[in-house]
Amino acid sequence: MSVLGKFKAFIAGYLPGDIQKVYDDLNAADVPVTEADCRSCADPCDQDHDDYASKMTVDMDSDMRGSVKPYRRQVIISTGKTDWDKEVTEADGTLAAFLRNADERHRSGGKQILDDSGRAAQKPLPAGLFEQSDTRRVSILNGSHKSFSEDPTQETVIILPDFKVVADVPRSLAGAEMLWTATLNPSYGRLGAQSRPDSLKSWVLPYSCVILLCSHKRRDKRCAIAAPILEKTFIEYLENEGWEAHTELEDLSGSPSLEASLNIDLDPETAFETRLKALRDERKVLILRNSHIGGHKFAGNVIIYTPRGASVWYGRVTPHDVHSIVKNTVIAGQVLPPILRGGLNLGRPGCKTLYDW
Repeated sequence: MSVLGKFKAFIAGYLPGDIQKVYDDLNAADVPVTEADCRSCADPCDQDHDDYASKMTVDMDSDMRGSVKPYRRQVIISTGKTDWDKEVTEADGTLAAFLRNADERHRSGGKQILDDSGRAAQKPLPAGLFEQSDTRRVSILNGSHKSFSEDPTQETVIILPDFKVVADVPRSLAGAEMLWTATLNPSYGRLGAQSRPDSLKSWVLPYSCVILLCSHKRRDKRCAIAAPILEKTFIEYLENEGWEAHTELEDLSGSPSLEASLNIDLDPETAFETRLKALRDERKVLILRNSHIGGHKFAGNVIIYTPRGASVWYGRVTPHDVHSIVKNTVIAGQVLPPILRGGLNLGRPGCKTLYDW
């Protein structure tokens, strides 16, 4: 049976062959996982879902697992656009290009500092899954959100899986160095450097979940076809479940920054974590479009982040799958194996969901 045949069999209500093995492997690695169907409608569809199957060809035969390149942090840079130069880190004068240069300089100039304590004692991870301690690579993306800095030469950057927003980042090499030193240095935890001379301001992302949709047309038109339809469908099903769906980052400049508010805490890391834990109850999701993440042959590509610091990468996502993703991953915090490409920090011993600490 082909992968497509097995996928259809899973939709029909059972887990044959290698899909069953994926489920078992994820379960054994303490990944919160569900056997729920990915597709929530009949085949053919009886719910009037927009469908782009006839508009593009998607690879339905290759194994998607392991198609995610490990990274320690992923940054999403404000542009207010949904399409970009083919190579965003090679576009002159952009923060993406400056940040790539700064990151390469730091990675090549010194000892790699990684917190791998306890990694050897952890269970082996299934294909495609990785922990932050496995690498120091920074994934640099452009995003559709706008900067809320007053200075038009400054960007607003989302840092994941740290679940932070950093504003007032100058669009320059000096700005990129400033950002790297404050938040991307692998020796720092999620809060970043706590004593800094720079003028950057940061906030906790005020959402229960972040959904990224690749829309990079100049890289591959399939993602540009899929992203707007998936965005519309996610909004519909999230609102049906009583959740807010935002497609623009909230302007946080009028609220106290982490730098100001955590200075009064004796234990800033604990205070930061307390804020993250409270986010699940917000029932609010940020949906952004982003530049190329790899694997465009598996469009639609979706990444879901939770405040706990986990990311789930799904591929071959269609509007028919969105209701199940909303119910099972966004709300229930569990992974759907048949559409899984990979993910970061998914192993959660003793936890039932990707939201649990």
